Amino acid sequence: MKLLRVGPPGRERPCVMGPDGRTLDLSALTADIDGAFLARGGVERVRSALAEGALPEAGPYERIGAPVARPGKIICIGLNYSDHAEETGAAIPAEPVVFMKAPNTVVGPEDEVLVPRGSVKTDYEVELAVVLGGTARYLSSPAEAAGVIAGYAIANDVSEREFQNERGGQWDKGKSCETFNPLGPWLVTPDEVGDPQALGLRLWVNGRLRQNGGTKNQIFGVHHVIWYLSQFMVLEPGDVVNTGTPAGVALGIGPEAYLRAGDVVEVEIDGLGRQRQRMGQA
Repeated sequence: MKLLRVGPPGRERPCVMGPDGRTLDLSALTADIDGAFLARGGVERVRSALAEGALPEAGPYERIGAPVARPGKIICIGLNYSDHAEETGAAIPAEPVVFMKAPNTVVGPEDEVLVPRGSVKTDYEVELAVVLGGTARYLSSPAEAAGVIAGYAIANDVSEREFQNERGGQWDKGKSCETFNPLGPWLVTPDEVGDPQALGLRLWVNGRLRQNGGTKNQIFGVHHVIWYLSQFMVLEPGDVVNTGTPAGVALGIGPEAYLRAGDVVEVEIDGLGRQRQRMGQA
């Protein structure tokens, strides 16, 4: 099942993609697709409504928003692909590298992404995002993580490398600039995704393929990451976990590969759809 939100920023309508490809309106079932909806059996209510065939068509819309509203937090895993660690000159981590990203970085999959003022090293990162559907607190094993995952989405973990690596302190300030987390187009439920460690990820800049990897090459798999994070913080419904990026980022290529206003970034993951962002200037 593919859940999505359509409409202008701040006024998105909750929807689901029907089996025939039509976008169906969920406004009669829920005000939004958010943590409360996911925690209170919202996915199963939508599944039942789809089976009954009673959902109305959403009608025309010009924009797709992020598929989950107002995540409480965005937790990110750094250096989680061996080829990406190698291209950045970093050692393979013994444990997941964890950092946070401001929740208000989330924008829709085709919204404009802004190069920050003074930036010369704005970078891209295709990532598999995990959306929590239940509370994860001291999970006993990675196997238990499957029960708290609502679904998966595409994230572009946009990063400013000078702010991140050359300005001291935490990575967060190179990760939390406005518009730095395009998410979507869909939240796809686990039954439709299948094995999260068997997904291809790709990213293009101005039509040229930059990243072409697979989640099979993650150092720490999705279920391990959710279990691991639950030992240090409580994950709640609606939270988003970005699980790392494969090789091919601008940091590993050189100065000419960083993003500038006017560049077009396209991102896709098997079964999760496709994003397209035009870069603007803050």
